[in-house]
Amino acid sequence: MKKSAGWLVVLMLAGCGPEHDGTAMIETADPDAVQLDGHHDHLAADIKKEADSFEEIYDTAVVKGTEQLLVAYKVRHLDRFQMKDIEKKLDDHIEKMAEKEESEVIVSSDYKIFLEAVRLKEDIEAGHLTEKEADSRLAEIIKLKKEMA
Repeated sequence: MKKSAGWLVVLMLAGCGPEHDGTAMIETADPDAVQLDGHHDHLAADIKKEADSFEEIYDTAVVKGTEQLLVAYKVRHLDRFQMKDIEKKLDDHIEKMAEKEESEVIVSSDYKIFLEAVRLKEDIEAGHLTEKEADSRLAEIIKLKKEMA
């Protein structure tokens, strides 16, 4: 019995190595806002700044396409019980900021949507996507968000 308990401790310690430290979901990516609509009004950057100002939110990804605006964010762990209130408050702020836009505004706290928005930005920066392709991929991400809801 003592041998198996020893192996259990070894296995548990092996799973706690630096490459699996369990912080991936709490690390910040802090991507710059992306604006794909050809305007230079800095709306996406302003919305990111507003979302980042929320105490409960620690990371945001904002992508403004020609017809859609995606705001994906991560909430601090202890504030996850107030997700609906946070999303409503953030959504209200963003709707006011984007009221002159004819874009559909999508706000999401889903981690997968956040990751897709960050990947989209990285692919744009790496030159893997044209603006038109990026706008199409944004539409796919928003479609995924709607299917998940």
